Amino acid sequence: MNALPKVERSASGAAALSICESLLLALGDLKILSEQDVIGIMKDATAAHRNAEESPDEPGFHAEVACILEGIVAGGNSVRRP
Repeated sequence: MNALPKVERSASGAAALSICESLLLALGDLKILSEQDVIGIMKDATAAHRNAEESPDEPGFHAEVACILEGIVAGGNSVRRP
């Protein structure tokens, strides 16, 4: 499936997530996106993974991604709350 070793894929995923979170925070700070918009984006991404077909090579992958995204929304990591 993916030619990168699992640890490298994990680090790549963490780096990508950090960039995306920073972008969402910046878009919110600049008032380009509202808090509701940012949360909506996160919920859409979560739904996409909840509805994705699992791969036999990596069972549970999409469910795990959905859980991570739900945790981000619940923790408020992608929006600055007063």
